[in-house]
Amino acid sequence: MISAPTLRQWRRPLHLGLLAVLFNAAILLTLTPAEAKTPVKLVAFGDSLTAGYMLKPDESFPAQLAKALAAKGYAVDVTNAGVSGDTTAAGLERFDWAIPEGTEAVILELGANDALRGQSPADAKANLDTIITKLKERNIAVLLTGMLAPTNWGADYARDFDGMYRDLAAKHGLLLYPFFLEGVALDKSLNLDDGLHPNGKGVAKIVQGIMPQVEDLLRQVETKRASVQSKS
Repeated sequence: MISAPTLRQWRRPLHLGLLAVLFNAAILLTLTPAEAKTPVKLVAFGDSLTAGYMLKPDESFPAQLAKALAAKGYAVDVTNAGVSGDTTAAGLERFDWAIPEGTEAVILELGANDALRGQSPADAKANLDTIITKLKERNIAVLLTGMLAPTNWGADYARDFDGMYRDLAAKHGLLLYPFFLEGVALDKSLNLDDGLHPNGKGVAKIVQGIMPQVEDLLRQVETKRASVQSKS
């Protein structure tokens, strides 16, 4: 038999534990909506510009974007699905394993390597169109980022290549950031020695420029979530 003093001593921590549970539950109930939300699962899907070529992991576009979003109070898990050297065709090939189940938003950044190699704008456009269609079939919100062709391929090539992003955004009703390297391209202080890839400061400039469109992308995710909840 447990003596009275011992029983009281045993009950006391039990009561304190129960109070702690109730207190923690109360804290959870009083969280603001932003704090209580499930993080948005966002994938940055692209080539070396996304992957962070020659940069430290925390200097890459996905890493700096995640940090900037957190500073603004957004709950977002950003996955780096960038592969250096990828063309639109290579991106399409790895689509199924690069975009995991549960993905809610994608920043699509592909095409630079197609242009550098002078590959057909029509083929690049078709590849991007297929990728976008696959994303829409999975109800994933998309922010399409554009690229500009180098001038050495001629005016006709540049017209067809540069215009495909605008055409695809209009066709699919997508958010568009017209030029991923806006404010960074050709600025030596913002690029690596190769003159093609942004350095850490350059990536920070990209994140700053694209942020309004990313915030619009997150609003689209919230709208999709609300629609699903209303139907359940």
